[in-house]
Amino acid sequence: MIEVKNVEKSFDGTKILKGISTTFETGITNLIIGQSGSGKTVLLKSLLGIFTPEVGTISFDGRIYSELSGDEKRTLRTEIGMVFQGSALFDGMTVEENIGFPLKMFTNKTPAEIKERVNFVIQRVNLINANHKKPSEISGGMQKRVAIARAIVNNPKYLFCDEPNSGLDPKTAILIDNLIQEITEEYNITTVINTHDMNSVMEIGKKIVFLKEGILAWEGTNKDIFRTDNEAIVDFVYSSNLFKKIRKAQNKEL
Repeated sequence: MIEVKNVEKSFDGTKILKGISTTFETGITNLIIGQSGSGKTVLLKSLLGIFTPEVGTISFDGRIYSELSGDEKRTLRTEIGMVFQGSALFDGMTVEENIGFPLKMFTNKTPAEIKERVNFVIQRVNLINANHKKPSEISGGMQKRVAIARAIVNNPKYLFCDEPNSGLDPKTAILIDNLIQEITEEYNITTVINTHDMNSVMEIGKKIVFLKEGILAWEGTNKDIFRTDNEAIVDFVYSSNLFKKIRKAQNKEL
């Protein structure tokens, strides 16, 4: 579990995060949503330790990040997996080499052990027969699977995903959503996803944190969205006629 307590972050005198307090639970997909400029990316980067809040604390299973020593922070970083918005694969490396990179960097595993682990996660994300292909030789959806495989190859406790569906068609996006959710539940990972994709919210939003102008304006599940009277989240999610119709239909069933 990741616990955020009263976090504030400013840039050039402008406060971006304004007293955020929430928890990201283990074993479920936690989503951060909000309009551009709401602070969701700043919050994600604060969780990753890229930004340091001026006020408040962020703790990882009881370990307050700001109180950790340098060695303790380095240890924590080995427990984190990251899926970047653009996949961020190494163009000159094969799929197998991309996935094995964190193991070479952060573990003392032998080449044989690395190969065994890499093959395992390749099969887990359904990338059979792609080991020796370069990123340019596979589709965007397959590249995203490589990024996920690389993020989980070192058995992380915490998985962060920044717009994992960016650039994907709707069908492939759903497959990636489902894969992230399956891996989260299967390995009991604390997964935090920064997204603007409302399909993701409805598909895998087991916990949703909605930011508006740097404030935590609402939190709940994708099912709670159908019941809430919170105007901020209703206006954000149901800005399209499609979701308005879904909400109306759901409320009739409740």
